[in-house]
Amino acid sequence: MTTQATLTVGQDAPDFKLKAYPSSEYSLSQFKNKKNVILAFYPKDDTPGCTTENCAFRDDLSKFEEADTQVFGISCDDLKSHEAFSKKYNFTHPLLCDLGGQVAKKYSTFQEAKGYPSRKLFIIDKNGKIQKIVDGIPSNNDLLDFVGNL
Repeated sequence: MTTQATLTVGQDAPDFKLKAYPSSEYSLSQFKNKKNVILAFYPKDDTPGCTTENCAFRDDLSKFEEADTQVFGISCDDLKSHEAFSKKYNFTHPLLCDLGGQVAKKYSTFQEAKGYPSRKLFIIDKNGKIQKIVDGIPSNNDLLDFVGNL
């Protein structure tokens, strides 16, 4: 069993490079000095809580873009699952494929016994530093207020 280090506010966010739907690939480092990043880990595509969270991002995506913030959903589901989930609910934000949970492990959110991440959200500033960690589903208004002050 792999031990996961706990991340804290102020630390450098672990970099990653993952395939995504609807685009090809993203890395955290490509946003350094350009945009804040919301990295929203969720357990599985097309389940009630995950659908609620991603639909909320969809509905306020233009507000996040105005706040210079890139939103990512991230789970251990594959591209085919992300495509079906995204098309079903008309998502326009990328869904990252963390097959095997390697990135979830770096972010201390992978649940070994279940094989998928817990619901946890990270706000990462333009310098690549973790500025906020939230368990569960926060309100978009709270997130927008926070990123608006970065």
